[in-house]
Amino acid sequence: MSKLTALSVSIALLGGVWAFLALGPLAGFVLVWAGFIAWGCYFHTGGDAAALNKTIAGTIYGAVLAWVALMLIVNVSVPLPAPLWPAIVVAVTVFFLVIVASIDLLSVVPAQVYGYAATVAYSLQTPTTDAGGPLHSLTTVGFANPLILLAVSYVIGAIFGMLSGKLSGALSK
Repeated sequence: MSKLTALSVSIALLGGVWAFLALGPLAGFVLVWAGFIAWGCYFHTGGDAAALNKTIAGTIYGAVLAWVALMLIVNVSVPLPAPLWPAIVVAVTVFFLVIVASIDLLSVVPAQVYGYAATVAYSLQTPTTDAGGPLHSLTTVGFANPLILLAVSYVIGAIFGMLSGKLSGALSK
């Protein structure tokens, strides 16, 4: 089997398993799309053991900085026009998102950006029945907290990326 066919088959099979788990038994504990973000990040980072470590570290680091930004924006009252305070917070936190790139484990800036962007997007755009949304769960110890939910999704998604790479290798032999 060609490498491309093997990779397609392995991602299709494991992608189906991931979707089943994320939408079924693990629903509420992981997000299917966040796992796929980490899965793709694993491959664009090199698809090896170092890529697994860098994907997990980078996406979680990005999620942590997004969480810090959201905590500051939501909880710190600053006498500035509404768009100015969030813009300052984003500017400062994304500086720290990138400046760490000299550290090998955090050297893949796109991984940090994926983690940051997806965590903020989920937090700002996920409707809830109580109209509170994830922004009211930033300090919750549990899967209602976007940081915890997204971090777990990134870890498992990156592991599925690694598994699909290994299965692809086995199928192409």
